[in-house]
Amino acid sequence: MAKIEKVLLVDDEDDIRTIGQLSLSRVGGWKTVLASSGAEALEKAGQEGPDLILLDVMMPGMDGPTTFGRLRAQPATANTPIIFMTAKVQKQEVARYLELGAVGVIGKPFDPMTLPQEIRRLVS
Repeated sequence: MAKIEKVLLVDDEDDIRTIGQLSLSRVGGWKTVLASSGAEALEKAGQEGPDLILLDVMMPGMDGPTTFGRLRAQPATANTPIIFMTAKVQKQEVARYLELGAVGVIGKPFDPMTLPQEIRRLVS
């Protein structure tokens, strides 16, 4: 696994983006790029070339799994590790996201103090 320097956080909720950015940049020490929708995620992922993408499952318009498929179809993000974030962490849900090819699933709400640690554990 390459070193993580830049993380793209995709979530339609302002609070999650704000807390996530603080956690990823202050605690994790990573440059953090934010997107509030699947469409914005595709655009920013192509421009920014993140080392990791944190992707919300439930979003209006293009949901997480659909966005995941589109990211995989773009050459720039075809192999970028993606972690889903969801409030629904039942076993069958998690299994479905891992089958899609996600490196892991993080439950929401997440603990901002331990989020970077959890990410490192999932991608290592």
